[in-house]
Amino acid sequence: MRTGEIVTAGVLALLSIYLMWKATELPVGYISREGPGGGAWPFWLSAIMLICCAMIGLNWWRGTSPPSRSEEPVLDSYGWRMLLFVGGAIIVFVGLVNVISMYGAVAVFLLYYTRFLGRHGWPLSLTLTIVTPIAFFFFFEGAMQITMPKGLPFTDPIFNVLYEIIY
Repeated sequence: MRTGEIVTAGVLALLSIYLMWKATELPVGYISREGPGGGAWPFWLSAIMLICCAMIGLNWWRGTSPPSRSEEPVLDSYGWRMLLFVGGAIIVFVGLVNVISMYGAVAVFLLYYTRFLGRHGWPLSLTLTIVTPIAFFFFFEGAMQITMPKGLPFTDPIFNVLYEIIY
């Protein structure tokens, strides 16, 4: 556990530094009469993540957190199994985005996660599976004007109905 904590903090710190550097390709500061530049949110969120990683490293060095004093393994057999089930589902999710759209992939992932991994009942699982992608659609496509991948043409009739509601 002790080694896992510092390795994870180190990897996340390196990722934070990379994302901060990458965010500076866009304006990071405030642009007069426009608001924050395109790189502001990624830069500052990455900076906050870097500070958190530094605090984890400090707690690890001082031995003040329970994981920093633990010699137990990071993942037991159940943890490895869940990592494979969730990690595999995320890989399938990414693969489905270009086939059934971002929203369809979110629906499939939510159904798998809530019903089969979470063992929730069908009413809750189906409600989340239907409501969440529709809410995401209206948020991204309607409010934010950000187009997400739509998948293959057979998904068009669904999106045409939703676009009629927005426009």
